[in-house]
Amino acid sequence: MIALLGAAVLMGALVPAPAQARPPNIVLLLADNLGYGDIEPFGSQHHRTPSLKRMAREGRKLTHFYASAGVCTPSRASLMTGCYAQRVGLHTNPRDGLVLRPVSPYGLHADELTIAELLRSAGYATAIIGKWHLGDQPEFLPTRHGFDSYLGIPYSDDMTRQLGVRNRQRFDGDEWPPLPLLRDEAVIEAPVDRDSLTKRYTEEALRYIDEHADQPFFLYLAHAMPGSTAYPFASEAFRGKSSNGPWGDSVEELDWSTGQILDKLVRTGLSATTLVLWTSDNGAPLAPDPSSPARGSNLPLHGRGYTTAEGGFRVPAIAWWPGTVPAGTQSAELMSMLDMLPTLASLAGAAVPKDRDIDGVDVGDALLGRGSARSPRDELYYFREDELQAVRSGKWKLFVPLPEPTNRHPHFGTAGSSDPLLFDLEADVGSQRNLASRHPQVVELLMRVAARARAVLGDRGVPGSGQRPRGQVADPQPALLRN
Repeated sequence: MIALLGAAVLMGALVPAPAQARPPNIVLLLADNLGYGDIEPFGSQHHRTPSLKRMAREGRKLTHFYASAGVCTPSRASLMTGCYAQRVGLHTNPRDGLVLRPVSPYGLHADELTIAELLRSAGYATAIIGKWHLGDQPEFLPTRHGFDSYLGIPYSDDMTRQLGVRNRQRFDGDEWPPLPLLRDEAVIEAPVDRDSLTKRYTEEALRYIDEHADQPFFLYLAHAMPGSTAYPFASEAFRGKSSNGPWGDSVEELDWSTGQILDKLVRTGLSATTLVLWTSDNGAPLAPDPSSPARGSNLPLHGRGYTTAEGGFRVPAIAWWPGTVPAGTQSAELMSMLDMLPTLASLAGAAVPKDRDIDGVDVGDALLGRGSARSPRDELYYFREDELQAVRSGKWKLFVPLPEPTNRHPHFGTAGSSDPLLFDLEADVGSQRNLASRHPQVVELLMRVAARARAVLGDRGVPGSGQRPRGQVADPQPALLRN
């Protein structure tokens, strides 16, 4: 069922390593649109990712870790708030559609609580480096939502005038401003050099670790790459060096960045007191020919990013904390970005307020491989904008029947059956065998799960009882005009 704020979250105890005199530092590394099969620890044969192989060897692979949406803004809203985007109003909007566009009047509401606000209340220094994508107006920027500092771009790197026209965006891409790089709330460069973003973000992260080594810190490094565009970028040292063109170049530079951060934590003596989490905001979009790795791979999962197929929602994830996270282990327990807020709050000793419902649960045991190593999460909902398309409970995933007409079936990707599709995600990793006719009782159970989700989070224009408003301003302005 939807995970409401409960005693299990509020009573999660801080369990530091024995030698630890303070709560752990937390480094959250997020790639953009990188697929389940894009890195070597999860089976890639196209990209060299030695740092992530090391991270998995020294840490813990999370093989059933989910974004809570198949696209950027809803996924990042859930990561920051512990709530489905449908609950906080960032699942869709009348102006922008699936994700927030430049100069949008919408963003994360001021009343929503973020991971950064919770951790700052517990004495943490907080910083974000990279892509925000929860609103580009001052009211919505990271510095208004618990982050002490910000260096990055406010939305996707392909949301520029030139690429908007090239990609034939239907959102007035030819009127978008130059891509701005912000320091806190001021534009310091426009247009920013996209080629250099991964390198510059990494250098900023290394400086931040050095400067905050004497206090608990939360560092959220949200990369722009490999990104939404068919034209990902990498710095000169990586350009043209992979066997998979620009996509591979950008993935291999992300791996380099991860290695730089792990090495910095080891050199500064912080590795034993720092939890590093590495994941992606959603699955890879894939090339028109899905067998081509040119725009990423979600193998062995089925389907593309931007959909409710497994390839859109399930993402690679690795936890690293030497001496605390058991090395060379993996967990197939169900976990989600929704769970990061209560889990990290518990580790930090921060109290989650009781004045609101959240959808996340404390998955610390499963994440860190301690105690029973079980996750209390049993259910997950797969929405596309305001339409509930699938639900998961335990090992079972059900694509619910959708009203006709449906132009693109969420599993098939083309016109397809409106009958229910039921998959055993443990026995059938590629979601190839529809078991609905063999297990009608499971279908019935999951249809009840779907009904509960609709009642609280809404569906197809019918509001739910648990939805809250998104933020909105009356007269949005480009960042360049606000300086």
